[in-house]
Amino acid sequence: MTTYFLSVKDISKAKGPDPDLSFEGIGPEKLAADIAQAMRSDDLFQRWRAKQPEPDDVDPSLGVTDPGASATGELSPGDRHDVTLTTTLPMRIVKHRLNLLIGSSWELRDTR
Repeated sequence: MTTYFLSVKDISKAKGPDPDLSFEGIGPEKLAADIAQAMRSDDLFQRWRAKQPEPDDVDPSLGVTDPGASATGELSPGDRHDVTLTTTLPMRIVKHRLNLLIGSSWELRDTR
Protein backbone atom coordinates (compact mmCIF):
# COMPACT_ATOMS: atom_id res chain seq x y z
CA MET A 1 0.00 0.00 0.00
CA THR A 2 1.13 3.52 -0.74
CA THR A 3 -0.20 6.64 0.91
CA TYR A 4 -0.24 9.74 -1.27
CA PHE A 5 -0.50 13.13 0.41
CA LEU A 6 -2.15 15.52 -2.04
CA SER A 7 -3.05 19.21 -1.92
CA VAL A 8 -5.58 21.21 -3.88
CA LYS A 9 -5.19 24.97 -3.52
CA ASP A 10 -8.49 26.16 -4.97
CA ILE A 11 -11.16 23.49 -4.92
CA SER A 12 -13.55 25.70 -6.90
CA LYS A 13 -11.14 25.38 -9.85
CA ALA A 14 -10.49 21.67 -9.32
CA LYS A 15 -11.99 20.50 -12.59
CA GLY A 16 -10.78 18.07 -15.17
CA PRO A 17 -10.60 18.97 -18.86
CA ASP A 18 -13.82 17.10 -19.71
CA PRO A 19 -16.89 18.28 -17.77
CA ASP A 20 -18.50 14.83 -18.16
CA LEU A 21 -15.63 13.24 -16.20
CA SER A 22 -14.75 16.12 -13.92
CA PHE A 23 -15.19 16.56 -10.17
CA GLU A 24 -18.45 18.31 -9.38
CA GLY A 25 -18.69 19.15 -5.75
CA ILE A 26 -17.49 21.26 -2.91
CA GLY A 27 -15.47 20.47 0.13
CA PRO A 28 -12.55 18.19 0.86
CA GLU A 29 -14.75 15.32 2.05
CA LYS A 30 -16.60 15.12 -1.27
CA LEU A 31 -13.33 15.41 -3.17
CA ALA A 32 -11.80 12.59 -1.12
CA ALA A 33 -14.88 10.42 -1.65
CA ASP A 34 -14.77 10.95 -5.42
CA ILE A 35 -11.03 10.23 -5.56
CA ALA A 36 -11.46 7.02 -3.55
CA GLN A 37 -14.31 5.92 -5.81
CA ALA A 38 -12.19 6.62 -8.91
CA MET A 39 -9.56 4.25 -7.55
CA ARG A 40 -11.98 1.53 -6.39
CA SER A 41 -14.04 1.32 -9.56
CA ASP A 42 -13.25 1.37 -13.27
CA ASP A 43 -16.29 3.57 -14.00
CA LEU A 44 -14.28 6.77 -14.58
CA PHE A 45 -11.79 4.87 -16.74
CA GLN A 46 -14.56 3.26 -18.80
CA ARG A 47 -16.30 6.60 -19.38
CA TRP A 48 -12.98 8.17 -20.43
CA ARG A 49 -12.11 5.19 -22.62
CA ALA A 50 -15.46 5.39 -24.44
CA LYS A 51 -14.66 8.99 -25.40
CA GLN A 52 -11.35 8.09 -27.05
CA PRO A 53 -11.15 7.99 -30.88
CA GLU A 54 -10.19 4.28 -30.78
CA PRO A 55 -11.45 2.89 -27.44
CA ASP A 56 -10.25 -0.61 -28.27
CA ASP A 57 -6.68 0.70 -28.61
CA VAL A 58 -6.59 2.11 -25.06
CA ASP A 59 -4.15 0.28 -22.81
CA PRO A 60 -6.40 -1.90 -20.59
CA SER A 61 -3.89 -1.68 -17.73
CA LEU A 62 -5.09 1.91 -17.19
CA GLY A 63 -8.38 0.41 -15.97
CA VAL A 64 -6.91 -1.49 -13.03
CA THR A 65 -8.71 -0.87 -9.72
CA ASP A 66 -8.10 -1.16 -5.99
CA PRO A 67 -11.33 -2.08 -4.17
CA GLY A 68 -9.62 -1.28 -0.86
CA ALA A 69 -8.55 2.26 -1.75
CA SER A 70 -9.47 4.92 0.81
CA ALA A 71 -9.17 8.68 1.00
CA THR A 72 -9.78 11.39 3.55
CA GLY A 73 -9.95 15.11 3.01
CA GLU A 74 -9.61 18.16 5.20
CA LEU A 75 -9.29 21.91 4.94
CA SER A 76 -5.83 23.07 6.00
CA PRO A 77 -4.58 26.54 6.92
CA GLY A 78 -4.43 28.91 3.99
CA ASP A 79 -7.56 27.48 2.33
CA ARG A 80 -5.62 24.48 1.03
CA HIS A 81 -7.53 21.21 0.79
CA ASP A 82 -5.49 18.16 1.72
CA VAL A 83 -6.37 14.66 0.62
CA THR A 84 -4.71 11.52 1.91
CA LEU A 85 -5.13 8.62 -0.50
CA THR A 86 -4.11 5.06 0.41
CA THR A 87 -4.05 2.56 -2.44
CA THR A 88 -2.15 -0.26 -4.08
CA LEU A 89 -2.39 1.49 -7.44
CA PRO A 90 0.82 2.82 -8.97
CA MET A 91 1.37 6.55 -9.38
CA ARG A 92 0.78 6.44 -13.15
CA ILE A 93 -2.79 5.24 -12.55
CA VAL A 94 -3.39 7.66 -9.66
CA LYS A 95 -2.09 10.55 -11.75
CA HIS A 96 -4.26 9.63 -14.73
CA ARG A 97 -7.44 9.47 -12.64
CA LEU A 98 -6.64 12.65 -10.71
CA ASN A 99 -6.04 14.49 -13.98
CA LEU A 100 -9.42 13.30 -15.30
CA LEU A 101 -11.18 14.40 -12.11
CA ILE A 102 -9.44 17.63 -11.16
CA GLY A 103 -7.03 18.49 -13.97
CA SER A 104 -3.76 20.05 -12.87
CA SER A 105 -5.27 21.47 -9.66
CA TRP A 106 -3.50 18.95 -7.43
CA GLU A 107 -0.01 18.68 -6.03
CA LEU A 108 1.70 15.60 -4.65
CA ARG A 109 3.20 16.66 -1.32
CA ASP A 110 4.59 13.34 -0.10
CA THR A 111 4.26 9.55 -0.28
CA ARG A 112 4.69 6.82 2.24
